[in-house]
Amino acid sequence: MRQVVAYVAFVVLLPASAVAQDAKAVVADALKAMGATDLTSITYSGGAGQGNFGQSRTISFGLTTTTVGNYTRTIDFTQPAARTTGVTQPPTPRGGPPPQPGTLDQRITPANLAWPQHYQIWVTPWGFLRGAATNPATVRSRKVDDVLYRVVTWSPPQKAPSGIAYKVVGYINPENLVDRVETWVDHPIFGDMHVEVAFSNYRDINGLKVPTQIRQRQVGMETQVVAINYVRVNPPNLQELLTAPAAGGAAPNPNTPPAPPAVASEKLADGVYRITGGYVAMAVEFKDHVVVLEGGQNEARGLAIIAETKRLFPAKRIKYVVNTHPHFDHAGGLAPFVAEGITLLVDDNSKFFVGAALGSPRTLVGDALGKSKKKPKVEGVIEKMVLQDETRTLELHHVKDLEHSDAMLIAYLPKERILFTADFNVPAPGQPVSPSIATLVANIERLKLDFDRHVTVHAPNPDRVLTKADLLALVKGTN
Repeated sequence: MRQVVAYVAFVVLLPASAVAQDAKAVVADALKAMGATDLTSITYSGGAGQGNFGQSRTISFGLTTTTVGNYTRTIDFTQPAARTTGVTQPPTPRGGPPPQPGTLDQRITPANLAWPQHYQIWVTPWGFLRGAATNPATVRSRKVDDVLYRVVTWSPPQKAPSGIAYKVVGYINPENLVDRVETWVDHPIFGDMHVEVAFSNYRDINGLKVPTQIRQRQVGMETQVVAINYVRVNPPNLQELLTAPAAGGAAPNPNTPPAPPAVASEKLADGVYRITGGYVAMAVEFKDHVVVLEGGQNEARGLAIIAETKRLFPAKRIKYVVNTHPHFDHAGGLAPFVAEGITLLVDDNSKFFVGAALGSPRTLVGDALGKSKKKPKVEGVIEKMVLQDETRTLELHHVKDLEHSDAMLIAYLPKERILFTADFNVPAPGQPVSPSIATLVANIERLKLDFDRHVTVHAPNPDRVLTKADLLALVKGTN
């Protein structure tokens, strides 16, 4: 059964009339009741679970969970800044060996005030109240499930890429405790992505009211659960807690990634080009149009692929873009294609998800799709789709029994004997070969795909077009 992926409010709000309440007074009362009036920083720890949002086998539900031991989060509300650390244990994939434990070390610094990072500070119960106390806020009364809440709304100084204000909404219960907080974050796929964080099982710890359980949902999917068992208010070693060991280096800034390589194209056959400079794409020419394989990992890459394809084939329109699978790093570049009215070809298992996600409201993002206000045109490949005219044949095939994604497509050009795939990668030296390689080969044999060249979305190092022999050599590494 498909699960609807759309923004769903956590309650049905009853008609609310304006009430003569002062938001600042409401917030001050809640700060006092929660023992947070003088709170400027906090560190808390316990255990956590993080869902693989955007990377799950079934993209819209059934997230697997990475457990985080010794989960510790420190927040300085005055800078603002935060650091979260722990020991991670990813889930064991079906049919695969248990993965090795990892290290969690995420930092939010004043050097990058982008809301998609900093909202994590302000959706905590104490951060919400501090933000409401220092920014213009409004309050209304709303009854939810027979509980009368005072609902406080405020906006941070940051503005969305579109120029409009973000907003944070918190629900304060009759005991003056924050029950939940919600906000909306700009996202390349979901547009105005709804985030809600619920707090329960409050306890008094060192004079501070602390929810011993925190649950976060993004577009309705539960993506994090935290169980708190230790809290330190205004820790004296705050700077030490916020600072990573010297060997760890500086925290990466997800909003300012390194500049990608220059876009370039390589001719593989007449009318067939491999486009490099990021996630590898292909442009395939037909008599009166062009098909693009893979839209890239983000808007900038999607725009670059479109521009290079138009440069290669200036007289022909791009009719289709093929999304190999819906993981966020492969669907993040689809929005500019939708903005141009280009039809998306996706595995049928992700058809509803892709259409609903890219068709969501897009008031925050400020990208080409948000400005165009176009809705996605999506077609699903159930098992096989053949795109063909008198000049070319291109086959799209569903990959069966793949643990990585149940919505994976591979592309095959029979005349040119070229196979195009994503996430069946050549491992780095010393790294094990993924078991998914054997699944790919089993599907190739099932489909009787005979090829000489193998183009991969993740380019190998050194960058090159692989061969069938390269793939068969990897299979030996899985045995």
